[in-house]
Amino acid sequence: MSVSEPHVHDLVGIGFGPSNLALAIALREHNAEADETIDAVFFEKQPAFGWHRGMLIEGTTMQVSFLKDLVTVRNPASEFGFLSYLQAKGRLVDFINHKTMFPSRVEFHDYLEWAASRFTDQVRYDSEVVSVSPVTVDGTAEYLDVVVRRGGGAAQTGRAASSTELTTCRTRNLVIAAGLDPVLPAGVVAGEKVWHSHELLTRLPELADPRRILVVGAGQSAAEVTEHLHTTFPATEVCAVFTKYGYTPADDSSFANRIFDPKAVEHYYAAPEEVKRMLLAYHGSTNYSVVDLELIDELYRRVYQEKVRGAERLRILNASRVVDLDARPDGVRATVEFLPTGARAGLDADLLVYATGYRPGDPLALLGEVGERCRTRAEGGLRVERDYRVATTDDVRCGIYLQGATEHTHGLTSTLLSNTAVRAGEIVGSIAARSAAAPPPYALTR
Repeated sequence: MSVSEPHVHDLVGIGFGPSNLALAIALREHNAEADETIDAVFFEKQPAFGWHRGMLIEGTTMQVSFLKDLVTVRNPASEFGFLSYLQAKGRLVDFINHKTMFPSRVEFHDYLEWAASRFTDQVRYDSEVVSVSPVTVDGTAEYLDVVVRRGGGAAQTGRAASSTELTTCRTRNLVIAAGLDPVLPAGVVAGEKVWHSHELLTRLPELADPRRILVVGAGQSAAEVTEHLHTTFPATEVCAVFTKYGYTPADDSSFANRIFDPKAVEHYYAAPEEVKRMLLAYHGSTNYSVVDLELIDELYRRVYQEKVRGAERLRILNASRVVDLDARPDGVRATVEFLPTGARAGLDADLLVYATGYRPGDPLALLGEVGERCRTRAEGGLRVERDYRVATTDDVRCGIYLQGATEHTHGLTSTLLSNTAVRAGEIVGSIAARSAAAPPPYALTR
């Protein structure tokens, strides 16, 4: 693994989901017009492009407009927009006749794959970044060495695992977009009969004629999983367990949606900490633990119709929580507590699905020694500049940028599609501007 005069990239991207895909597009469009191009490579641990494949439930739709695709808000004339995708697929007129702003999740994933397929020369799939270390010249961290393990993703597709190898890639700038990690309640371990919702469709073929399934969670994913299981298994009892009294409707009203505008990022970033906390509290109902009203009404309709027929198969265990869980090879036994009275009941089930959300990965987990040179805030978390660059000590010249894990500094759009296109353009602009101001040999590739 010794490095001898390696090629130095201008940018290495960790992860190749929608955020870094939008970045790759912004880079290509920048390079098409700039005198100085930005040389970039991306590493993705999955063996092929994929975005929440386990939740591509038939019939589910996007919760953001198709105009908030990878490019349109930044560059409406881009050839990578959703409308260009529709034209390429021969469905533009059909989509117009569909009269919707919200395509199916399956179609939007196909759009993302279509865009990603045009960057195969820059993306190394089945490649997991395992560490990052600074390259110091005269006491200053000028570059970053990114260590990559190739071949580790074979097991994710069920293919025979190939031998892995470690390679090192050197870069002037790093963009971390490693996505979200599934969250399970404290003490809960995923297993044969305990799943997280992100793996639903990939594991559902394992399930044969279940008698009862429990779904824990009160957000959009939980409601979608509940509806899908109730439809897929017509003889199965599906129990939805959540601590609220009822599902909370998502606030997608026009004024509330302004919290996702690019200008709102400016406002949020400049706001005092108490205002940041206030805005997150006010507008969490646009994104967290909320459900589309149409889906809430559909689930209620099913519950009511089953009561009319006298065969209740969809059970809503509201104001309740799982207080004990015994996972067994043939199923689970969950103790469910009804919060208003404290009454507890044991439920045996063939499967328990936790739809309990995600959290951004910790960037410091990869940064190692260079992470010690990253500045933190008094309130907690990394200090992140307006251009998404992590604030570092003065002896660091290389740039470290975050896509995700910036809600504490940039607001609700941190992990959402709404501002992805604009954010990608801002990162490209920052890298280009910093390079133009840097002395040789640290300028961009010519």
